[in-house]
Amino acid sequence: MLNEDRIILMTKLASYEEREGKKYVAIGSYFRSDYLTVQVLKSVLSAALAFVIAFALYIFYDFEVFMQDIYKMDLIGFAQTVLIWFGVTVVGYGVLAYIVYSYRYAKAKKSLKCYYHNLKKLNSLYNQQQ
Repeated sequence: MLNEDRIILMTKLASYEEREGKKYVAIGSYFRSDYLTVQVLKSVLSAALAFVIAFALYIFYDFEVFMQDIYKMDLIGFAQTVLIWFGVTVVGYGVLAYIVYSYRYAKAKKSLKCYYHNLKKLNSLYNQQQ
């Protein structure tokens, strides 16, 4: 015999599994600290690489002028300025990534909690019929 409540709940669960469920189950399989560590580390490495590429493009844009001025400039001061900007960029991006991925993890856990509650509800509907 068909139970209308079970069919509706099963359809809802299948729809969830097809859409955001795949992404959220992958996120939910991690502990919070592990997920955040991996994601922030990837973000920091990407930010560092992006900074190096942007700095290289900045230098190569007007390389002739840079090479003429290299003897006139304070190289230690220039290096300190570049390292400060590098640190600000990487730390800022790391903090932003931490905030974003913390929010995503919390959202995934909340969604999975509702999903698992619906699975328990479906299981109880099956047990009631038997």
